[in-house]
Amino acid sequence: MVRNALRATFLAAGAVLTAAAPGASPALAQVLELAIDQSPAGLDPHIITAFASFMVVNGTIYEGLTAIDKDLRVGPGLAESWTVSPDGKSYAFKLRPGVTFHNGAPMEAADVVASLKRVMAKEIASPLASRLAAVESVAAPDAGTVELKLKEPSAPLLTSLATLAIVPRGFEADKDGLQKQPVGTGPFKFKEWQPNGFIALARNDAYWRKGLPKLDGVKMNIVPESATRQVGVGSGQYAMLPNIDAATALQLKGKPGVKLAETLELAYTLIGFNTAKPPFDNPKLREAVNTALNRDEIIQAALFGAGVPGGPLSPALKDWATDVKEFSCYKHDLAKAKALVKDSGVAQPISVTMTVLPRQDIKDIAQVVQQQLGAAGIKVELKTPELGQFIQDWRNGNFDLFASTNAGSPDPDDYFYRTFRTGGSTNVFKYSNPEVDALLDKARANQNPASRKAQYAQVQKALACDGPIAHLAYGQLFTAMRSNVTGFEIMSNRSLSYLADTTAGK
Repeated sequence: MVRNALRATFLAAGAVLTAAAPGASPALAQVLELAIDQSPAGLDPHIITAFASFMVVNGTIYEGLTAIDKDLRVGPGLAESWTVSPDGKSYAFKLRPGVTFHNGAPMEAADVVASLKRVMAKEIASPLASRLAAVESVAAPDAGTVELKLKEPSAPLLTSLATLAIVPRGFEADKDGLQKQPVGTGPFKFKEWQPNGFIALARNDAYWRKGLPKLDGVKMNIVPESATRQVGVGSGQYAMLPNIDAATALQLKGKPGVKLAETLELAYTLIGFNTAKPPFDNPKLREAVNTALNRDEIIQAALFGAGVPGGPLSPALKDWATDVKEFSCYKHDLAKAKALVKDSGVAQPISVTMTVLPRQDIKDIAQVVQQQLGAAGIKVELKTPELGQFIQDWRNGNFDLFASTNAGSPDPDDYFYRTFRTGGSTNVFKYSNPEVDALLDKARANQNPASRKAQYAQVQKALACDGPIAHLAYGQLFTAMRSNVTGFEIMSNRSLSYLADTTAGK
């Protein structure tokens, strides 16, 4: 229910007027018009990997037992409280009373158990499965309580649970039902999806956070052309362009009626190596690539200077990230890179293919990387498939190299364990390093913050120069809004959960 709103037309704010819901108090119904650059590749929260999908469902349609706020702190979500056993191997979560799914069914412990088991199921093949690797069993002693038994203590568990959406029971073996018809507990419920047109979300009138959401709905218009999005927010056709790159933000800076929010994001740009086949099964060649890369040049040329060179963890994670100055291969040295190529023993000339995420900033990055590696004696052919094919090739390890951007997390384990541990659920590189495996296992079970930080510092050092990823940069993330949009907070993990708090005045 939108309170204290005047009945008016909000075209200037990029909102549209709709009829108030039956039974709602007299108020203006605002549907906030957004413009996003890509159509999502499915909406199942346990299967999706693309940012375009994540942005639609995370914190808007779906919620987890815990939640992450704008300061990356973990707090209550669908669980209002929890207790942990002294040995750190048992968690009991007390669920919020009165929470319902968008289909009207009550959210109960059985739904939580089914959701977590779905993530862990081999048949579902969720990329999030590694986040529950320490879980031995999940049970519901009653409708309001969920108990997790762990094989060993798991320091990142509470953070991980914020990323695992709770869905209605009955989808445990269903890989298709939620892809186009998501059903969650969040502030907005799914209304309509017109492929390559828009996704419409409607207000959840039964939302458990009283007084929220303040909007009647959100319409996410799919507008691939950056210039069209820019004109739209400038004219008031769109109220918001969420999570835009530096090039778009630069064009909008100072435009009348438009304001920018920004933050250093957790997501990073990268070049990924297939370590299961030549030539990048050779760690010396992976080190050569890292040494040939000029990250400052990449940031200036492709990100318009809005970013910082990045290692395995974002500098935004001040409690965890190792300064890139400590990684020898991060100092651009073309002569050394050529020597490493020669010392690798890989037959020359070296010719490989790089699969590129179909997003403009990643295309720009790929072109700069292509030139830099060419100068070191590694000829790179660029291939840019459509998004669905890119994701399929990525999941199947069908690449020599790929250029992309990956999400980060407030806790290193959420990224490291699934990505770099042998058999990890997003270890598409087929990377295996017993030293890294042992460190990740120890750090996951470690309840001491200081020694855990030291272990992750060792992991970063092991991964930086000859791991399966050449980390490039962490960019500034921007959201452009009409000046009368209030209450929205930009989040470094790209979540749009603060749309629940957002309004657009005259």
